[in-house]
Parts: sequence; structure tokens; C-alpha cells
Amino acid sequence: QVQLVESGGGSVQSGGSLRLSCAASGSVVVIYKTSWYRQAPGKERELVATINTDDMTTFSGSVKGRFAISRDSAKSTVYLQMNNLKPEDTAVYYCKALVANPNRNYDVWGRGTLVTVSS
Repeated sequence: QVQLVESGGGSVQSGGSLRLSCAASGSVVVIYKTSWYRQAPGKERELVATINTDDMTTFSGSVKGRFAISRDSAKSTVYLQMNNLKPEDTAVYYCKALVANPNRNYDVWGRGTLVTVSS
């Protein structure tokens, strides 16, 4: 089994920056892609950014140009660099990995890290 642990959340003022980390541990597996999601109070979870094994990245329109996603394979860690943060970025941020499996690929979720942006 692979586990994901997010870290780096906290409280910042509008315009500030944070870098979130998603560290994978446990069984040796192949991860096809890793995504960051967020869920604000009273709202549904939404996709923020994705990076795949070819380092191709995608972003939601609300964060494009402000957020960057990267990975360090040697550390089994994916990062989400968040710049020019806005109060509407306040949410619990989760990472999700799509894990390769001979029978069926499956998703693994972390427990989340809270980001609070004040105006």
C-alpha cells in the first residue's frame, strides 16, 4: 500500500505564497499522475492541478498563472507552489495519486492540509 501525506499548509495574507508538498511512502509502485484538489467550506472538491510521468501539467482556470506543480521523483514528492494567493483559495488541499496496478489502476488520497488566505 502507498500512502500520501500533504504538508505545507498554513495561514497567509492575500498576495502571499505557500508551497505544499505531497510525499508518497509505503510500497514501491508506479504512479501515473498526481493531482492536487481543494475543497472550500460548503463547496465540492475541485481539481486544481495535475502532473504526469512526462511532467506534463494542467491547471484549473482559477489558478493558472499563479500556481505551479512539480515533482521530485527521487524524493517521491510532488509540490504545489501557490503564489499571489487570494481569499478564495482558502480550502483544504488534497493530493491524489493514480497508481498502476496489473488488474486495475486505483486512486490514493492524502488526508489534506489546510490553507487559509486572509484579506
